[in-house]
Amino acid sequence: MTIKRTELSSRMSQTVVHGDTIYLAGQVGSGDDVTAQTKDMLSEVDRLLASVGSSKSHILSATIWMADMAQVDDMNTVWDAWIDPANPPARACVESRLVTPEFLVEVMVIAAKA
Repeated sequence: MTIKRTELSSRMSQTVVHGDTIYLAGQVGSGDDVTAQTKDMLSEVDRLLASVGSSKSHILSATIWMADMAQVDDMNTVWDAWIDPANPPARACVESRLVTPEFLVEVMVIAAKA
């Protein structure tokens, strides 16, 4: 079975496709608050999934890291408006220190090909 990697750097690939399964690298967004960062982050998930022939309706699993769980309601408001309600993925959300203090939320997604 072939493995296809896209948007490679010396450290990682933004997407890895193995068979009918798509793995995204952790995605973060820009903005001054968790709402803006979540919107930007999910827009990038949409873009990356589309680039390999999938969509948010085919997400199997999502892991979300929050720098401060006190902001989870703001993140969930954006998530709930974005996710396909007919096809919600398995999901975990945990609090963790992210790579830089500017990042408030990060998501890692596993999806199926459309």
